[in-house]
Amino acid sequence: MLYGSILDLIGDTPLLDVSALSPNPRVRILAKLEGQNPGGSVKDRPAKAMVEEAEKDGRLQPGQTILESSSGNTGIALAMIAKVKGYPIKVVLPENVSVERRQLLEVWGAEIITTPGSEGSNGAMRRAQALAAEHPDWFFPYQYGNPDNPKAHYEGTGPEIWRDCPEVTHFVAGLGTAGTLMGVGRFLKERNPEVQVWAVEPPAGEMVDGLKSLEEGYIPEVFLDNDGFALLDAKLIVRPRESIEWTRRLTDVGVFAGISSGAAMAAAAKCAERIDEGVIVVILADGGWKYLSTGAWTDDLDVVEERAKRVIYF
Repeated sequence: MLYGSILDLIGDTPLLDVSALSPNPRVRILAKLEGQNPGGSVKDRPAKAMVEEAEKDGRLQPGQTILESSSGNTGIALAMIAKVKGYPIKVVLPENVSVERRQLLEVWGAEIITTPGSEGSNGAMRRAQALAAEHPDWFFPYQYGNPDNPKAHYEGTGPEIWRDCPEVTHFVAGLGTAGTLMGVGRFLKERNPEVQVWAVEPPAGEMVDGLKSLEEGYIPEVFLDNDGFALLDAKLIVRPRESIEWTRRLTDVGVFAGISSGAAMAAAAKCAERIDEGVIVVILADGGWKYLSTGAWTDDLDVVEERAKRVIYF
């Protein structure tokens, strides 16, 4: 099939049966491989939607600077899209992200503005908000509060899952901006109110790549605007060590995925243990290529777990 633009390859990712990893023989687990997007992650979807909707309504004009905060994937997705479309872009990034994150942003020509690693993605977000206030001529998508974020999943990811697996009983995804959970969850529940939506989050005070704890004090507007507390049926706590262990276990079925995918897979396994039977669809947010420098697959597990306290893997 011939495509006119790399951006046309965003979405329509494969759904893979990884039931060999299910702890319950009566529960199937299907993994949505979002690392197959051209920018390498699920964030390609909302990034494209936020840019193209802003172009349609005039909020984003030719040559205008794009500004966004990111711990990696959203920034990379936006930088790729900005490169293709000809926009300058600035990405506010915690200083302790993996080296591949910075390199990919540089590949796409993004200007990187760093914030203290101890402040995490929330610190980067606050800095971006301040910069946006200082520069109203820049376009600030603000992924945590942009309705086009969950809309991308309501119109894309959700319909794809329903098309490929209408028998889905449980949907499991990480809680970051909440866009994936809110968009896909709402779509699936409209098709079948019995579908359960389970979120993955870290314990309060602990860092697991790509995930946020609602107990930390910041709840994304995307979550609140979509009545997230009512939409969610359960929250599953996944610790850093579990995330790394399940990232490694995914290689048993040939899947080379990022650390947040390991967290999501750990949660899918917990879900399978708690239900009698069903079909779980889990989002694997990105591939493993951007994490090789972390040694997550090759170093001693204790070493990797300790390193995760200092380096943002997501």
